[in-house]
Amino acid sequence: MLECFLCFSFMDVSLSPCQREEADAITLDGGDIYIAGLHNYNLQPIIAEDYGEDSDTCYYAVAVAKKGTDFGFLNLRGKKSCHTGLGKSAGWNIPIGTLVTVGQIQWAGIEDRPVESAVSDFFNASCAPGANKDSKLCQLCKVDCSRSHNEPYYDYAGCKCSNHSHVTYYTTSYYLLAAAEKASYELLCKDNTRAPIDSYKTCHLSRVPAHAVVSGVVTLVHEHRNIVRLCFIKENMPYNFNLFSSDGYAAKNLMFKDSTQNLVQLPMTTDSFLYLGAEYMSTIRSLTKGEATGATSRAIKWCAVGHNEKVKCDAWTINSFTDGDSRIECQDAPTVDECIKKIMRKEADAIAVDGGEVFTAGKCGLVPVMVEQYDAEASSYFAVAVAKKGSGVTWNTLQGKRSCHTGLGRTAGWNIPMGLIHKETNNCDFTTYFSKGCAPGFEVDSPFCAQCKGGGQSVGGDRARCMASSEEQYYGYTGAFRCLVEGAGDVAFIKHTIVPENTDGNGPVWAQDLKSSDFELLCQDGTTQPVTKFRDCHLAKVPAHAVITRPESRGEVVSILLEQQARFGSSGSDSSFNMFQSDLGKNSLFKDSTKCLQEIPSGTKFQDFLGEEYMIAMQSLRECSNSTSDLEKACTFHSCQQKK
Repeated sequence: MLECFLCFSFMDVSLSPCQREEADAITLDGGDIYIAGLHNYNLQPIIAEDYGEDSDTCYYAVAVAKKGTDFGFLNLRGKKSCHTGLGKSAGWNIPIGTLVTVGQIQWAGIEDRPVESAVSDFFNASCAPGANKDSKLCQLCKVDCSRSHNEPYYDYAGCKCSNHSHVTYYTTSYYLLAAAEKASYELLCKDNTRAPIDSYKTCHLSRVPAHAVVSGVVTLVHEHRNIVRLCFIKENMPYNFNLFSSDGYAAKNLMFKDSTQNLVQLPMTTDSFLYLGAEYMSTIRSLTKGEATGATSRAIKWCAVGHNEKVKCDAWTINSFTDGDSRIECQDAPTVDECIKKIMRKEADAIAVDGGEVFTAGKCGLVPVMVEQYDAEASSYFAVAVAKKGSGVTWNTLQGKRSCHTGLGRTAGWNIPMGLIHKETNNCDFTTYFSKGCAPGFEVDSPFCAQCKGGGQSVGGDRARCMASSEEQYYGYTGAFRCLVEGAGDVAFIKHTIVPENTDGNGPVWAQDLKSSDFELLCQDGTTQPVTKFRDCHLAKVPAHAVITRPESRGEVVSILLEQQARFGSSGSDSSFNMFQSDLGKNSLFKDSTKCLQEIPSGTKFQDFLGEEYMIAMQSLRECSNSTSDLEKACTFHSCQQKK
């Protein structure tokens, strides 16, 4: 028998039973999903409400005023306001965060005073259920100002409060249902104009992720997620019971919003931050900011992937000290995707990544701000296919061969070659094309991990095997070439400079006896060429690696990196450290062939940086879900996450 112990609270949001695993799940608004994801609760969204074709798993947060009044969104000081509840998305976080961001509500931060105090001073009177009962924020409430259905003006149905106020904040769904009242109200747009209620698609404060079911991370194995999901399937509900209707229960939106049409399971790696998205989290941060002081450290937190990068980053930190402060602080993560998550959460600030990772980061709301330049030409390089000379391997005979890739989702090592192969075969199952290979980032039991070398650990299993970091010896450009050299593969997909950088006396110990003439390029017309002919024989010309960060951190990251490369660049003033040189391994933090970092013009979107050809290749490859990282799936789950 299927048993579900649900953590639904009708009085107030109570997360403790879910945290203690006395209950399995609770449905929360975005503001509460943020709180649930904090370390003291550590809950994770697993299922989202779906509101149908019009809104799917997002909804519109709007500001509504009575028709006939003459103020706009930027003229709300001294007005009366109604809110769905303190800390809720459409009723508090979005409108108050927006008013703080645009400077309407003057608030220096929590060290100055609580944001509720600033809001109370801004409005003449309010109903914000959950606020201090003795404050102006509860003055317009009808009963007890509790964040529960005991207070008639709580939640979206609290729009009834609008009879006593000037402006109300909530989702459009209530007025979509209350059609008879539409003619009496108007939307307040962020540009200070007004619009009819039905114009919410063009006049809204924000589109925000839907309410979601959260559960305990500790128990979120596949089986548990599926059991919780089964609890909400209509077939498992009592006969004649409508899960998404609150009719007959004396309140609206009980357990689920009444406008819910369906429930949708979220990607497995989705946490509260990825579910809410960078834009919403930026709004949350604007409401939890500390007071700015002149004593704050002027440093950026660089994210290092793996042990070798962490060692180099620590050396950078030590050398970057100026006037008693470092300009670089180090964070580390096992993979680039984990670094991207850290940057989104403000646990790190920047990392230099490959174009494919720029694509994923862009989908997650980050932006490219500086690009590596390798010579006097534009910041780009050639993606090539390399085989041993005389092997008989050509582009036309690749099927059935063993392949060496820099990593899953990386430009030269995966996106370009596999995009071309997909275009030729229209088959997303690349395991039927190559017999096996090494593409770090795949699940360890995949054929694309069969040829990986790992970290060299021979006892107790090798945790680094097929890991997308320098811990895997066949990871990255040099690693993929080593995979070919050591006979683990028949073709390596790499950057055009990698062969000369690791032959003819160059490169690490394993490459000391190699000659560049022993390798050749595979051309798309089926011929082969010497490795020096990369301009005529390549798979694509692609953008160089780029530094990514959050949009709001762009100026600080660019400023400090320009300062740092003036000291520690290829021709820097301080020879104690070189940003573009790796003592342990190759291409740590930056590619070793980097001459300098060039600033990318402000406002450049990741699509424009990557270029039309690259975007076409990525769109083709994204037809194959197995070529999309779990992070990218989580970042693009909602339509409201998609940037135009």
